[in-house]
Amino acid sequence: MKRKWKSATAALLAAVTIGSLTGANAYAADSVSITNVSYDPTRELYEQYNKIFQKHWKEKTGQDVVDITQSHGGSGKQALEVANGLEADVVTLALEYDVDAIQDAGLIDDGWVDEFPEDSAPYTSTIVFLVRKGNPKNIKDWDDLVKKDVGVITPNPKTSGGARWNYLAAWAYAKDKYNGDEDKIKEFIGDLYKNVLVLDTGARGATTSFVENGQGDVLIAWENEAYLSVKDYPDDYEIVTPSISILAQPSVAVVDKVVDKRGTRDVAEEYLNYLYSDEAQRIAGDNYYRPSNQDILKEYSDVFDLDINLVTIDDFGGWKKAQETHFSDGGIFDQIYEG
Repeated sequence: MKRKWKSATAALLAAVTIGSLTGANAYAADSVSITNVSYDPTRELYEQYNKIFQKHWKEKTGQDVVDITQSHGGSGKQALEVANGLEADVVTLALEYDVDAIQDAGLIDDGWVDEFPEDSAPYTSTIVFLVRKGNPKNIKDWDDLVKKDVGVITPNPKTSGGARWNYLAAWAYAKDKYNGDEDKIKEFIGDLYKNVLVLDTGARGATTSFVENGQGDVLIAWENEAYLSVKDYPDDYEIVTPSISILAQPSVAVVDKVVDKRGTRDVAEEYLNYLYSDEAQRIAGDNYYRPSNQDILKEYSDVFDLDINLVTIDDFGGWKKAQETHFSDGGIFDQIYEG
C-alpha cells in the first residue's frame, strides 16, 4: 500500500493537539508513556523503531511503554513549539541549531550534544534531487537548477531544517564553482530561488507538492525522503546525486526540564541510547538514513553512494555562525529571497 502524504500544516496541528494532552497522562509504576517531537520525514523510521524499543524496555525493566506519541513538522517550527510549551520527553530534530534553540529556552541542559555518541546524531543523511522518471529536464547537478525552464521545489529555510541543509549544499557547490567569490555565489543562490515555485514549511510538505500535486521539475530532498518516494512510485521518479552535497546530521536530545517533571528520564535516555543499537541502526538503514555505525553503514553500500563529496557544517563555521549569517532575520537568505 502506498503511503498517504500528510500536509505539514495538518501534521503540525495534530501534533500540537496530541502533544499538549500527553503531559496530562498519568502512568502507573508498571507503565510509562513518552513523547518524541521530531521533524517531517521521520514518521516511517519511528513507527518501526518504537515497536522494537517497547520490546527492549519491557525486557530490560519489566515496565510497559504504553504509548510513544509522535509529533512531526518542520524542524524549526517544532523546536519553537517545544520552546513555547509543547511537552516533549525527547526531541529528534533535523539539526543541532534547533535543539540549541530549545536549550536557550531553558528546557535542555548544557552539553546535550555530548550526551550520546557521534555528537548525538545516531544517523545521518544528505541532500539529493528527486526528478520525474526519465529526467525530462536532464538535471544532473546544481547548475541545472538555475536554468530558466526548471521549476524547483524546496521547503522554507526559515521553518525547515531540511531546507537549511538544502540551501547550504547549494552554497557549497557555488562556492566551489566560483572559487569563493561571494557576489557570484549569492547570484547563483538567487537564481536558484527564483525558480522555486513554492516554499512549504517542511520537507514532507515539499514532497507532497512535488509528488502528490505534480508541481515542479525537481525536488531538493533529504536522501531518505527521495528514496521513499522512489520506493512508493518506482515508475514515476528517480534520484539524481549532485557532485557536491552536505553531511546532514539530525540531532537527538532529552528535554531535561520535562523528563524531570514527569519522572521519565530513565526511559527517555534509553529511548535515544537504543537508537545506536545494531537493530535500530539497521532500521535506520532500511528507512534510507545512513547509520552512524560505520560497519553497518557498509552493509548499505549498494543503496547509498558512499563516495559522494560531502561538505560539513564545520565548513560554515558551525550551526551558530551559519544560522546567524544565512538564516537569521535580515541574513543572506532574506537578502537574496526578498531582494
